[in-house]
Amino acid sequence: MATYAVGDIQGCMKAVERLLKKVCFDPRRDRIWLAGDLVNRGPDSLGVLRWARSLGDRAVVVLGNHDLHLLAVAHAGAPAKRRDTLAPILEAPDRDELLGWLRRQKLLHREDRYAMVHAGLLPGWSVAQALELARELEDALAGPHAGGVFERMYGDEPRSWRDGLRGPDRRRVVINALTRMRMLTRRGEMDLGYSGSLADAPPGLIPWFDFPGRKSRRTTLICGHWAALGLVMRQDLLALDSGCAWGRQLTAVRLEDHAVFQVRCPGLG
Repeated sequence: MATYAVGDIQGCMKAVERLLKKVCFDPRRDRIWLAGDLVNRGPDSLGVLRWARSLGDRAVVVLGNHDLHLLAVAHAGAPAKRRDTLAPILEAPDRDELLGWLRRQKLLHREDRYAMVHAGLLPGWSVAQALELARELEDALAGPHAGGVFERMYGDEPRSWRDGLRGPDRRRVVINALTRMRMLTRRGEMDLGYSGSLADAPPGLIPWFDFPGRKSRRTTLICGHWAALGLVMRQDLLALDSGCAWGRQLTAVRLEDHAVFQVRCPGLG
């Protein structure tokens, strides 16, 4: 039995099929962890959702910002964006089953020495605290009032966590940290505007995983979300977004031995 952690798919189902063939994935014995952003940008988000759902408990999925955007469009009337490729899902005969399944997925998963999240964890959060906050939000997203959560999730404020936060501000900070964050200021506030490479980062910005004193450092965090960062493998970090939707690669790491498997992606051009 093997467990494969896979970076952002973003609707690139053909790349998934080639990657599964390369690793000889067998759902009868193997498991797959998907680090969020299953949908959007690529040509077959519908196929990706149907495949991931078909795996049942052989797949562990955490939600990414594009997955949440899909749910917000579907359940709260959020406006579609110019580059969205979500219409086939919204028009599919099984859309309700697929969206219902997606709403029940996690924002953070911990197992053994690993924790998987789409974007990252704020430096002041232990993994245990982050799990509590994630579960609080997961319950809200799966519940009867999820539309209100989706309506109020957009926005960059507040930029940091305070224990006294309540309501939409509390949920927005958690969503932004777990699904959108890349950089922090020296004060530990999220900078949600920069998405480029580390080499070109403006002065004063620090990648969330290198912030001094980060409480989750003893756990190996698996994440995606940052295509310009590319594949990073460290004792405390497996960053797996290698830019499949942008014509680069789709990456899987076998967690038992950290073997890396990649396939080329055609991109959107």
